[in-house]
Amino acid sequence: MTTPVWRRRTTRGQWAIWCGWLFGALIVAQGWRFISDATLWDFVWDAPAQAGDMLSRMIPPRWSYAPAILKPLWDTVNIATIGTLLAIVLATPIAFLAARNTSPHAGILRPLALAIIAVSRSINTLIWALLLVTIVGPGVLAGILAVALHSIGFFGKLLYEAIEEIDPTQSEAITATGASPAQVLAYGVVPQVLPTFAGVSVYRWDINIRESAVLGIVGAGGIGLQLNASVSKLAWPQVTLILIAILGAVVVSEWVSARVRAAIV
Repeated sequence: MTTPVWRRRTTRGQWAIWCGWLFGALIVAQGWRFISDATLWDFVWDAPAQAGDMLSRMIPPRWSYAPAILKPLWDTVNIATIGTLLAIVLATPIAFLAARNTSPHAGILRPLALAIIAVSRSINTLIWALLLVTIVGPGVLAGILAVALHSIGFFGKLLYEAIEEIDPTQSEAITATGASPAQVLAYGVVPQVLPTFAGVSVYRWDINIRESAVLGIVGAGGIGLQLNASVSKLAWPQVTLILIAILGAVVVSEWVSARVRAAIV
């Protein structure tokens, strides 16, 4: 174990550090000035009173509204589940094409697969839903496609990184037996990435449950549609019940996800 040696900074290095701190402070000051100029501070000071008034209107929840949100809540779970399954089907081959050690053509197919992953990840689920509602119309289908298109990037990136980190000796041993590339893939690569595949699938489904709950705000179906309608009508007791339902769905999905991951590990 080597002993750390103290070294005095050079004058140039010291000035570079001070200039960096000064530049950072100027950015923060300019950002605060921009935010301050664009903020109506009268509304900010009045926010606690408005929040308290809204909270008083939201309690107690309107339990009689529960039957009206059961189907939208089920639609939300279906959007997340089917969207996740569709993403898994589409993202799995893309991940194998993106990985250096499994891509059949590193010059064309790998950059194309990486580009698909990057585009998918860079566009938020809500933006995908907004675009798809315009293309395919409002409803559950737009929500499913939005969840799938955003999840492709998430799932594909984590899976192709796991593929690149496998132990190559297992694939080399299978190759030495005269196995075909497909057999090497099936018996040398897939078993090593299967735990990651299952864990990421369940984790993404858990995330999609939460994201699907708000897609209805832009018309992509699910319980978000009821939430948006209730907020528009200022029906705050209904909003409380919807939020409780969303919280319950998220808690259940967290529990299922944790149990499945524990079983895998």
